[in-house]
Amino acid sequence: MITPKLLKQFLVKPDGEVDLKNYVTDWTGTDNAKELGEDAIKKPSTEELDHNFLWRYMKALPERGRIGIFNRSYYEDVLVVKVHPEWLGPGAPAAPDKKFWEKRYEDINNFEKHLSRNGTLVLKFFLHISKDEQKRRFLERLTNPEKHWKFSDADLAEREHWKDYRKAFEDAISATSTKQAPWYVIPADRKYVARALVADIVTTSIEGLGLEYPKVGEAQLAKLAEARAKLEGTGKDDDQA
Repeated sequence: MITPKLLKQFLVKPDGEVDLKNYVTDWTGTDNAKELGEDAIKKPSTEELDHNFLWRYMKALPERGRIGIFNRSYYEDVLVVKVHPEWLGPGAPAAPDKKFWEKRYEDINNFEKHLSRNGTLVLKFFLHISKDEQKRRFLERLTNPEKHWKFSDADLAEREHWKDYRKAFEDAISATSTKQAPWYVIPADRKYVARALVADIVTTSIEGLGLEYPKVGEAQLAKLAEARAKLEGTGKDDDQA
């Protein structure tokens, strides 16, 4: 049942290294991406590049009464493209300066403030994996035939930019962790630990919303009682008369 108190929720994760859906499955009991409302944002299309960087994410926001999961989010636009400014798209400066990124952080903060003010609970998780653990996982993908499909040459290439990505993450988290949309930095080298932490934060946050079933008014209760009495007073063979 959806009540006026049932608010939208919007979970974001800045990168695709760890599948947030697996974490959410632990506390929802489902791995159906549509049921979870998961959006895996892909490379922007020509149409999307012709709009502001937040436009395509606005289209994917969950409606009221739903939980939305962004497995990759608008934080890509202050992380990946900060390391690779040549991927910014048309209209962007060739060498964006500090003010450029500060304006993007401000846009994100204002966007999340708007969401919060309109009834969306924003939960943001940074699933932090150490460089050694990332190496172990990549090697497993290369040596285990069942995981070959997970490996991408791009993953190895981006690993060369580890320090640049770390700085980009630090800058973004520091600039966009706000009262209405704080960041949760989750140690993710051990999946069971990360999943337990995410599950606890999500469930505690939902419980804090004070959700409840709709209450039936006196007039409706009277109608229900009348309908019940009428039905109970009907004989078994009345339909055969």
